[in-house]
Amino acid sequence: MAVAGIQKILISESVAACCKKILQENGIEVVEKQNMTKEELIAEIKGYDGLVVRSATKVTADVINAAENLKVIGRAGTGVDNVDVDAATRKGIIVMNTPAGNTVSAAELTCGMIVCLSRQIPQAVASLKAGNWDRKKFMGSELNGKTLGIVGLGRIGKEVAIRMQSFGMKTIGYDPIIPADVTEAFGVPQMPLEQLWPHCDFITVHTPLLPSTTGLINDETFSICKKGVKVVNCARGGIIDEAALLRALESGQCGGAALDVFVEEPPKNVALIQHPNMICCPHLGASTREAQTRCGEDIAVQIVDMIKGKSLFGAVNAQALTCTLAPETKPWIALGEALGAVTKACMGKLNGPFHLQVTGASLKQAGGYLTAAVIVGILKGTSQSDINLVNANMMAKESGLNIITEHKDTVNEQDGKSTACITVVASSHLICGSVHGGVPVLLGLNGSAFKQPVSLSGNLLLYKALVDSSTLTSVIDILKADGVQMNSFSTSCDTGERWSIMGISSLLRDLTKLKQHVIAAVQLAL
Repeated sequence: MAVAGIQKILISESVAACCKKILQENGIEVVEKQNMTKEELIAEIKGYDGLVVRSATKVTADVINAAENLKVIGRAGTGVDNVDVDAATRKGIIVMNTPAGNTVSAAELTCGMIVCLSRQIPQAVASLKAGNWDRKKFMGSELNGKTLGIVGLGRIGKEVAIRMQSFGMKTIGYDPIIPADVTEAFGVPQMPLEQLWPHCDFITVHTPLLPSTTGLINDETFSICKKGVKVVNCARGGIIDEAALLRALESGQCGGAALDVFVEEPPKNVALIQHPNMICCPHLGASTREAQTRCGEDIAVQIVDMIKGKSLFGAVNAQALTCTLAPETKPWIALGEALGAVTKACMGKLNGPFHLQVTGASLKQAGGYLTAAVIVGILKGTSQSDINLVNANMMAKESGLNIITEHKDTVNEQDGKSTACITVVASSHLICGSVHGGVPVLLGLNGSAFKQPVSLSGNLLLYKALVDSSTLTSVIDILKADGVQMNSFSTSCDTGERWSIMGISSLLRDLTKLKQHVIAAVQLAL
């Protein structure tokens, strides 16, 4: 697993002191180096197992590819826009953030922006400081009775809704993931975006920056909104099209905007920043002492818990791994990798598709990580030498490896006992295994069941031959001639032709002589 051996971590930005303290208390060496250029970071990162950043450090593919030992990238904050997650995944590096660390701070700033828009507070302050006393110029409006549209109803969107409802605002929203009954429970009925826009007096966005959310509020959006609608973005720069926003402000279609984030930071669109109905902040969503302390503490604790095998919280590119650290799960991961390796050894040439059958109620939620484990077993030792559970699915796709996974609750009956198991079906091969007493075992091979489950560990020699005592003698003689000892021996229950598996001290240098005495033979090291 990618979490092993994390001994040295680089913190490349100003993170709360508790982050360093927690990591050091758990035996991790921590180095703090801030304000590095891209070139300096590329040169520095080579010797580290982990990297902790906030939002300023750009963890690009170049940085990731230069990191020879990197196993985890921790973002002390929400979102990972400054991390090339695909590049990290390809190298098997876990990327994690602190999804709840700045929730309250970002929500409170958003609420403050809405209040400022309704009463023109920043403009009134600037006017008074300039020596003016313009009470009539800054006529505002009440929030009570107004409709607030919230796009993105996760942690922050929910907190904004709850707070603005206390002002008497009606809250409506949209979220493509969170079910409508969940959001209705905290007072936000959902509707499609094209229906939401015309109802809103205020709109606030709380989504990640994705291709589907870039320019979400644009010329077309403004054209179907109420005239004078006010918009807030304390999420990610680019969700509101800045050029379209300026046009809407100048025409009066947008009555005011409050931005904490921009496409470019610092922003270069001077006309937008200086518009009288624009309120701006320099990306202050997480800039509270409480949020910074919380994010620094959270990312350190998450990394330590991952290393100790307690949990894998906040991982954005390894969701299937979230339950793989449990002690009862690890033997099943080892089983998946072993069955993948046996499958590859039996097939020789990888011709898909592969089918993975996961059987047993206890494995109902295990399909994701078991699929990844089987992929690791199949591809390990090929050109994908650095494959692990983090990058397995990506590597499989790039290798043209197609695995179809299905689950069923009914289980095999063996010796009168129900046995959860996983089976890999590929071409003419069928390999079935389970976990007995915490040990991965092989139950069957190509339709042949073994008299006793075979431990899947060490060096294994598998061969198929006619039931003939002279065959075993010939095999043992070949082992001796090669200086190899037999440590264990198991056979299938078949008559006529049957499979035998030997645990051996080392792999044979050549299987040619053996194949003269058997129908088929393969060997592998697990």
